[in-house]
This record gives sequence, C-alpha cells and structure tokens, in this order.
Amino acid sequence: MGGSPAPARSPDQLTPRCTSLYERRARRQGFALLAGLDEAGRGCLFGDVYAAAVILPERCAIRGLNDSKQVEPAGRERLAVAIQADAVAWSVATATAEEIDRINIYQASRLAMKRALDALDVQPDYLLVDALKLDTLIPQLGLVHGDALSISIAAASILAKTARDHAMQAWHERYPRYGLARHKGYGTPEHLRALAEHGPTPHHRMSYAPVRRFAGAPAPAAAPLPAQEALW
Repeated sequence: MGGSPAPARSPDQLTPRCTSLYERRARRQGFALLAGLDEAGRGCLFGDVYAAAVILPERCAIRGLNDSKQVEPAGRERLAVAIQADAVAWSVATATAEEIDRINIYQASRLAMKRALDALDVQPDYLLVDALKLDTLIPQLGLVHGDALSISIAAASILAKTARDHAMQAWHERYPRYGLARHKGYGTPEHLRALAEHGPTPHHRMSYAPVRRFAGAPAPAAAPLPAQEALW
C-alpha cells in the first residue's frame, strides 16, 4: 500500500463545486495521468456494487460534470457518452452481491474500484478517489464528497451510475416483480413489499438487514441475463 494521506475534506463543505482544482494541483506536483475513481450502489439491497475509473484529458471540454446524484438521468446518459468518447482511458468493474456479503460493502467497494483501476488501458500516475483509500502504490488522494468536487471523480461517478442503472433494467426483465427498473435496487416501499411477498432472489444482499428479514421466503425463478459487459 502507498503511504497516502487519509481522505481530505473540502475547505468549503457547505458549498462544494465540481472543478478541476484537484487535478491542477496534482499536475503542478508533476503528475500527468490522473484517474478519478468512484462507485455506485453501496446502499442498494440488490446486485453488484459498480465502480469506474476515468482518466480525463488535461484540457477536458466536457461541460456539466458533477456528482451523478445531482444530474438528471438523461443528462447522465449524455455525459456518459461524452466521457467514453473523450477520456484518455476509462473502465467499469463490479463486486458481486456474494462478495459484498462475504467481505462487507466497504471492502467490496474498494475491490470494485481496484478492479476498475487494473482494467484501465493506460496506467495512471495519480489517483483521485471518492472517500476511500485503495491498496496500490500509485499516489492517491481520497476526497470526502469527491464526486461533487473533482471532475475526474464525477466522471467516474457518472459511468458507474449509468452502468449500474443499465444493469438494473436488465435485471428487471429477469425479476419483474421487484420493480428494479424503477428503484434501481434501493430499499423503497415497493421493493420491501416485493421482498415480503416473494422473498429475496439469489442476487439480493443477504447481509443487509431488510433482506435478511425476508430470507425465509422462497426465491423466485429467473430468466437468463445478458453478460455484464453487454450492459455497459
């Protein structure tokens, strides 16, 4: 592991702005290829946690980069296309519900981010990570609320979120009774009612209390699902 500092807090936590400030600081320190990393789906009851790694060009012309939660779905889709087209490199990776249950969501999020980092076609020399610290020798900075502060982390946030949303659309076809296309696996009243009525699927996170509560109910049959990569 690198001897990197603990996650840093913004000097202005009340009014975060998504800018290239942290990227410019890293370049002034001599770093050239900066990768932003973020995850999506930590709080969901169903499915994988997704992570993305993105290396943006130094002169990034993409407008509107921000925390994916602050961008409307249509805007996220537009930005995801622009990121994939303009990035020096990008990747998306996951950790499964079984891995989440086995090692906990925090460690699974780190695992998914490390997989995304390892999958990049270009090796970065500096990392900007949303709130976590990764097991790597690459120098890194963990930023609390980094997806709302750094355009590189925001770009990763958008790719992870859109990839996971596409997967939830596909899972909805396989398990239509749960409403996954609508709530994306979060613990909404609709989702909890479906769990109470039908029990969890094999892809629910059994270590999460709302799922454990209904673990005794039989799991429903499912239709085949496309390969994960086809959803990205």
